[in-house]
Amino acid sequence: MKLFLKGAKCFTDKCPIEKRNFAPGQHGRDRKAKAKIVGYGLQLREKQKARRIYFALEGQFRAYYEKAARTPGVTGELLLQQLERRLDNVTFRLGFASSRRQARQLVRHGHIEVNGRKVNIPSFQVGVGDEIKIRPNSVKLTVVESSREFASHQPSPSWLSTDQNSLSGKVLSLPKREDINLPVNEQLIVELYSK
Repeated sequence: MKLFLKGAKCFTDKCPIEKRNFAPGQHGRDRKAKAKIVGYGLQLREKQKARRIYFALEGQFRAYYEKAARTPGVTGELLLQQLERRLDNVTFRLGFASSRRQARQLVRHGHIEVNGRKVNIPSFQVGVGDEIKIRPNSVKLTVVESSREFASHQPSPSWLSTDQNSLSGKVLSLPKREDINLPVNEQLIVELYSK
C-alpha cells in the first residue's frame, strides 16, 4: 500500500509502488496472491502502517495508545491526534520538508525551533499556541528551499497557520479526525491493543 513515505517522489510515476507493484526477487511476479488477511493480522497491519507513517518506535506507539486510553474521549482519535502533534510531523505539515523522514532529519540536526528555543527531539509534542520556525542560520539550506517549492502546491491543514515568507508556523488548535487524511483505520489499532 502506498504510504507516501518518499515525499514528492510518491506523486510522480517514479514511485516504487507504481513502478513495481509485486514482490522483490526473480520469482516476485510469479507468486500467487496471498490469502485474505482477517482478524489479528488486519489489526496488526493497521498498527504497523500507522507506526511506519509517523516513524514511531513500538514502545513509543504503545505509550501513545496508553495515554490516549487514559484520556476521556474517543481513544482512536486521541491516538492519531498525539501522532499528528509530533514535531517532525508538524514540520512536514507546515511544508518545511517534503517528507516526514526529511522533517525528522531537520529536527534531529537542530534546524527547528519551538517558541524561540532549539528543539532536536522528533517526538516532541507541540501544543496549541506553539510557534514553530526554521532557525535563521538554516533558512538558506537547499533542502528547505526545495521543500518550500513543494509546499506551495500542497494545502496546509486547518489546525496550523503557515507563513512561507518567514518560514514559520503556529498551532491554532488540536487536530480533528477530519483534518487527518491518512489511510489508517484507528479503530482496528484500538481493538488490537485492548485485547
